[in-house]
Amino acid sequence: MARYKYSGRDRSGLKNGTIHSSSRREAMLKLRNEGIRVIDIEETPETLLTKDVSIGNPVKLQHLVIFLRQFSTLLKAGVTVVDSTRILAAQTDSKPLAKALQTVEQELREGRPLSEALSKHGKIFEPFFINMIRAGELSGTMEQTLERIGEHYEKQHHTKQKVVSALAYPLVVSFIAIGVVIFLLVGVVPTFVSMFEDFGGELPAITKFVLDASGFMQNYWYLIILFVLLVIIGIVLLNRNKESKYYLDYGLLRMPLFGSIMQKAVLARMTRTLSSMFSSSVPILQALAMVERIIENEVIARVIKDSRLALERGSSMTEPMKKHWAFPPLVSQMISIGEETGSLDAMLDKVADFYEKEVDAATDRLKSLIEPLMIVILAGLVGLIVTAIMVPMFDIFNNIQNYQ
Repeated sequence: MARYKYSGRDRSGLKNGTIHSSSRREAMLKLRNEGIRVIDIEETPETLLTKDVSIGNPVKLQHLVIFLRQFSTLLKAGVTVVDSTRILAAQTDSKPLAKALQTVEQELREGRPLSEALSKHGKIFEPFFINMIRAGELSGTMEQTLERIGEHYEKQHHTKQKVVSALAYPLVVSFIAIGVVIFLLVGVVPTFVSMFEDFGGELPAITKFVLDASGFMQNYWYLIILFVLLVIIGIVLLNRNKESKYYLDYGLLRMPLFGSIMQKAVLARMTRTLSSMFSSSVPILQALAMVERIIENEVIARVIKDSRLALERGSSMTEPMKKHWAFPPLVSQMISIGEETGSLDAMLDKVADFYEKEVDAATDRLKSLIEPLMIVILAGLVGLIVTAIMVPMFDIFNNIQNYQ
């Protein structure tokens, strides 16, 4: 997609801007459809300042959900896929999504299927999304498929927000505690050092510890920053390697308190995704392979891979799940019932509902437990430093009293 700079006129007067299009002629047609009479238009190269740079998915989940709901509504109202794409590209508040939909519209006008046009924007539309659309095209149930994807992303977003909110409070309080401790060690404690030196007596062990910590913080602060940066870089690098990521994910799932919530959240996403794909008639082996790639947890992904291989051998997909600690009996039992009764999508949907409710309840309980705990920890750290300063002060005061 080339970038064109234009000047033109509409009902409100002169108008200048830029537009992305595959050709100059197409850019003029788009502007004309928007009610702009082009005076001058020329192609301009992309630069670092004009090029969109993003990390991860550039489109927020809520924008994607709104797009899917509106898309389904337009199709139900009899609007064609091409016109629906054009309308939504003009209405969405997400610039990356609007830009992608403009390209998709052009691909559709050239006769390409919607799934193929969307697949060229892998950062925005993940493989699950593309496969669901492809299944909807084959079955002729595009409206229902879009609704199903929208509902899937809504529930995924809700579960993700609950986990983030559970983790946010202890992280925020931890940062505040670290900031308060650093301020006391660097800004307050050093003012008492000369007083303690003049005192000349034997300082308590707790005071020596705090003074040493204050001195280290003042003299070697750059080593602390370097250590933090190395830890962050190390985690990022380990997360990129499948083998090391497995052990990171294993450690996260085994964490006290937080591990159980993360396990339930991952299982909820896994079962919800499989249920959505099965209900859209995606073949089971293809659905398992897809979930294996997008689940974002290497421990669960490996079990799903083993389940796929078990199916290929003619066995039940629950065999590897029954043997793995990360899959509670509820999951394997419900899947077994679904396999036997031919209602696998319904069973998985019930499991997903159960674990989403479990995540809600667990995060609420965790927050009620962590709030007083973090307050006690913060008060303890501050109290430790204050005590380390006050104990020698009392000794100095008593000596002065005795001297008088």
